[in-house]
Amino acid sequence: MRVSVARVRFHPALARVQHITPRARYATTAPTPAEDYDIVIVGGGPAGLALAGALASSPAVYATSRIALVEAGSLDKVREWTMGEGEFSNRVSSITNVSREFLHGFGAWDYLDQTRTMPVEEIQAWDGLSSARITFNTSDIPSSSPARSPHLRPSQIATMVENLNIQRALLRTLEDKPDVNLLDNVKVLSITRNSADETDDYPHLTLSDGRTLRARLLIGADGPSSPVRAYTQISSYGWAYPTHAVVGTLFHRPHPLGLPNATAFQRFLPTGPIAFLPLSPTAASLVWSTRPELAAAMKQLDSAALARYVNAAFRLPWLSLNYLNTVLLESYASGTPLTASQAEEEISFRQQAHSIDASSALSSLQTTIGVPAEGSDSFPPLIHSLQRGTIASFPLRLTHADSYLGSSSQGRGRTALVGDAAHTCHPLAGQGLNMGLADVCELVRCLDAGAQHGSDLGTQVVLQPYARNRYAANHSMLSVTDKLHKLYALQSWPAVWARSTGLEVVNELLALKGAIMLGGGAAREEPNAGKAAMRFAADAVEVGASTLYGAKALLSGLGSIAGTVVGKAVGSLITNAGKQ
Repeated sequence: MRVSVARVRFHPALARVQHITPRARYATTAPTPAEDYDIVIVGGGPAGLALAGALASSPAVYATSRIALVEAGSLDKVREWTMGEGEFSNRVSSITNVSREFLHGFGAWDYLDQTRTMPVEEIQAWDGLSSARITFNTSDIPSSSPARSPHLRPSQIATMVENLNIQRALLRTLEDKPDVNLLDNVKVLSITRNSADETDDYPHLTLSDGRTLRARLLIGADGPSSPVRAYTQISSYGWAYPTHAVVGTLFHRPHPLGLPNATAFQRFLPTGPIAFLPLSPTAASLVWSTRPELAAAMKQLDSAALARYVNAAFRLPWLSLNYLNTVLLESYASGTPLTASQAEEEISFRQQAHSIDASSALSSLQTTIGVPAEGSDSFPPLIHSLQRGTIASFPLRLTHADSYLGSSSQGRGRTALVGDAAHTCHPLAGQGLNMGLADVCELVRCLDAGAQHGSDLGTQVVLQPYARNRYAANHSMLSVTDKLHKLYALQSWPAVWARSTGLEVVNELLALKGAIMLGGGAAREEPNAGKAAMRFAADAVEVGASTLYGAKALLSGLGSIAGTVVGKAVGSLITNAGKQ
């Protein structure tokens, strides 16, 4: 039950706002008066909808604020989203336990179609050149009680969820919140200030349906090409990676012994990492980061041929994979993509060259179903096909806004950025959406505190804690994913030896692995998970720093030069199951 608080709506008499002249009685050309809102959110993706849902669940904010969300696309498509049995969307996210508790805290998690989610109980990641491996499972997560009781340990590291499943659940949380005005199928044409009145510092949004909104606080959750960020004139830094991410839904046979499909796999290749992310007992999501020309060639392959390439990418030595890439590019250039039989013939020849038996766990070719080969649990199941219409690719970039708040001194105040509008990163760590949800979490905490004290929610005094707490945490994660991507692109033997030695040493240090998992959101050392999620932003910096320096010190004490490498790289490995 929502706490009963007298609702105080935005009104020009309550703040420094433009005086609105009533429309002339007989005028037909008078401008439409601006609609006044306390909070306007631009962007109806997961981050924007989560922000609207969390704000609506705050009694102090909901009782005293008029809220609107503007989305260029149709939200009806999200509400009505369905897929056939056994089929999955190709846009999937790895939701950490901290993010899950945040969504559960305001009811969104309960609206998810749980039959379309899959817990990740183990993560395996390894070097594509040396095969050095690190494994994380739920037993590595420190329990949340002082006695470290095993039964209080989370039952999963993360949960795989389709983005549309999340968005639909978030919309359902807003169905009983009529005072949150959802404006979809409408674009933001411009954002301006009222130049005729210097005392009016509120952003004015002109929409494609002719309406004008005036916001006490404008929040951009509108993606990398954010109109809100353009209005704030906040610059950003970053660069494009020479890689594209190929995504698709993979199909494979169920485990012959009936074991669950609850392990995420990621192999770091010189051209980019390839990840297998479980979705059901017979399906998984593919995220394969590779060179743009290879991504284009892969998309031209039929389902069976691409499935064979995926299997080989997880098993064959890099020397043979590099050769297969050459064959793939040559066939693409000739205009005659490889067939499944041709791909199988090439892979079979390379396996024979490496003396890989057809029945071994390293074989990339399908064999008769029987007792699993020794070591088969170190690799994902063999793929037999991909879901039609799910193969796609997109370029990868790193971007980070110089600030999350517009400058009042430059006339661009009363604005904030969250999610992809503020930062984008390489998907190898699966942290894109989790970073956005952590932004939302912290911003809602600040706005809730401001509303309880009767503060103007658009002022710097209310918003500054959000920017201060989230910027450093996001910068750290962006830096780690960037360095990890560049580190595993190196092929020189000193670099391969250093990173491999460091990875294997860390894999034996259980306490360090536990600290890494805590830093990555697998669990919080806090009995109240909701409060822990709200304080994730501040804690992440401390945990991340202790992990970094702890890794360096421990490895230095062992006399390994790999400490520097691992200290920068391992922090993101535990959440490698997912993408932007």
